[in-house]
Amino acid sequence: MPIADRVVFVAGARGALGRASAEAFANAGARVALGGRDPEGVARIAGDLAIEESRWVAAIGDLRTGEGARSAVAAAIQRFGRIDVVIHGVGGFAPGSPIVDLDHDQIRMMIDQHLWTTVNLVQATVPSMVERGWGRVLAATSFTTATVPARAGLYAATKGAQENLLRSLAKEVGPSGVTVNVVALRAIDEKHERDTGDDPKKAAWTTPEEIAAVFLFLASDDAATINGARIPLDGRA
Repeated sequence: MPIADRVVFVAGARGALGRASAEAFANAGARVALGGRDPEGVARIAGDLAIEESRWVAAIGDLRTGEGARSAVAAAIQRFGRIDVVIHGVGGFAPGSPIVDLDHDQIRMMIDQHLWTTVNLVQATVPSMVERGWGRVLAATSFTTATVPARAGLYAATKGAQENLLRSLAKEVGPSGVTVNVVALRAIDEKHERDTGDDPKKAAWTTPEEIAAVFLFLASDDAATINGARIPLDGRA
């Protein structure tokens, strides 16, 4: 089935990655469920991207809770009948600090942002994908999960939890025709600073559009044999 016939749930549609992903899939003809907590903000994204009214729906809910994820997913299914592709674009970064100084509320916030949003979204969408024998789960992770720089322990730990959860899921659902893959980034170059400045630290940054293009391929039938992969998108480093 071509992308044009797919239904794509974009979690975190108002963020740079979510917006670029929604645009890429909508331009390819897919129907998109724009996930978020702010109905007006989601509607502005659809307007800015000039998505036809019949080809998008606001999937409103707080993915940090199971009830919120089920509510958002239900809105998409009610409109389009199913969800074929899930893109986890929910972001969140905690400023670097020593482990001994970590604030417990900040730890809980990051766990909610990265791990619980993933768990809740997967539980609300993947069972029906497995039942139909086709599905794609895609997410962005961080290079810190492998290198774990100093003062990045909290971010690395919570992104690592998300990444390991999804790579384990890939093994659980692979035989069903559902695939799960992640792309690893150093930074999302929302303002396209990589190509307009001379800061060598930004050479490995990745634009939202580049990430969305990889998601678009991974969501295709041509990528059916790619499962459980951690694909680095920092090739200019």
